[in-house]
Amino acid sequence: MAEIKSFIRWAGGKSWLVPYIKELIDGLEFNNYYEPFLGGASIFFAIDTPKKSYLSDINEDLVNAFASIKEDHNKVIDHLKKFKSDEESYYQIRKSEPLEKYERAARFIYLNFYAYNGLYRVNRDGKFNVPYGRRNASYNYERLEVIRSKLIGAEIICQDFEVSKYKIQKGDLVFLDPPYTVSKDNNCFIGYNSTLFSLKDQYRLGDFLDDIERKGAYFIMTNAAHNTILEIFKERGRMIPRMRNSLIGGKNSYRGKVEEYIFTNIPERSSDDDKYNMG
Repeated sequence: MAEIKSFIRWAGGKSWLVPYIKELIDGLEFNNYYEPFLGGASIFFAIDTPKKSYLSDINEDLVNAFASIKEDHNKVIDHLKKFKSDEESYYQIRKSEPLEKYERAARFIYLNFYAYNGLYRVNRDGKFNVPYGRRNASYNYERLEVIRSKLIGAEIICQDFEVSKYKIQKGDLVFLDPPYTVSKDNNCFIGYNSTLFSLKDQYRLGDFLDDIERKGAYFIMTNAAHNTILEIFKERGRMIPRMRNSLIGGKNSYRGKVEEYIFTNIPERSSDDDKYNMG
């Protein structure tokens, strides 16, 4: 299947990493695919998944959008087409709280498309509060049909990342992109917080990688380039540094080059052999 672009913009999304991930797994034979931090699912959409795919996240609105597109993308489109793109309509839709799942999915996609910088942010009451982005564009409804074609074979569920460990088997591939924030001043660790993804969660993630390793499955994990992260994960696979552009953020966010770490237990290949070097 040809590469598919995600239908949403997502802070910390991994579309920039797609070429390297393809290179990393080139020639790797794996079974089922897991992505327990769903986000925009750029990696899932970009690669061929030979068997079953399991996609999950703790964000209920995000998971509902994916699941609703899979179940009936035309119903989502019908609701999307009712929404107007002007500023007044945006704030009316932002204020709304639809209960029906397809309308909720359409609202989520609409707000993601027209919100400032494509941010997803809620206040202490759990209400979406990103301002209007004044985007001069119309949503491409047809892309949702292509998205649905990829989602048909996937199981989509709202759950904590750790629950996936009960299904992962030998030879499966797990891609993990946990929430993290990196600032321009020495990759400050202050971005972590208990409501997003805490330091305790990072240690849980380390245990999760150990479980994947014990089962004989493969993992690829992205994370912040920070000494604390290196200390937690340095014995878990090999670490590969990568630079990316910082493109999405609030009005005070830093935009420029940012380093991230990739940790993986996929064996390195020799330079003169297409097969993975298992020795």
